[in-house]
Parts: sequence; structure tokens; C-alpha cells
Amino acid sequence: MSSRRSRQSGASRITDDQIIDLVSKLRQLVPEIQNRRSDKVSASKVLQETCNYIRSLHREVDDLSERLSQLLATIDADSAEAAIIRSLISQ
Repeated sequence: MSSRRSRQSGASRITDDQIIDLVSKLRQLVPEIQNRRSDKVSASKVLQETCNYIRSLHREVDDLSERLSQLLATIDADSAEAAIIRSLISQ
């Protein structure tokens, strides 16, 4: 990892302390890690679980988008329901 960092310009170099801080923040955000009883989770496991969590969020967004499309296809475009949905989407 240090060889990769040494190739970067000085302005974009990230320190080990910054990496530790970022991994710590990820630990607090990812539910799979939050729910563990042990505080000892390796940085690689944190990154792996973060990737898994992001993938699951993408799947959830795709599913919700599909459900919304189906809902919009079943209602009249000029109805009150359609107006409510449009206002919620635009927020």
C-alpha cells in the first residue's frame, strides 16, 4: 500500500492516520459491523462489508425504482395520486 501512496503527488497523499479514521467511520455506518459484539474487525473486513452494504443498497434502490415504475403505470397521470407521487419524487 505504501508503494501506491508514494506514487501519488504530495497534495493527494493520504496518511495512515487518515485511513484509520476513515475505516473507523465506516465501522460506525455499516449495520453488519455495528451489530457485531466484538470491536475487533480488520480494516479489510470493514471494506468488504462496506462494499456488500453498498451493493445491497443499490439492489434496494433498483427494486424500489421498479416498484415505483409499476405503480406509476397503473394510475392515471392526471390523478391526485400521481400528483402526490410526483411531489414526493421531486423533493
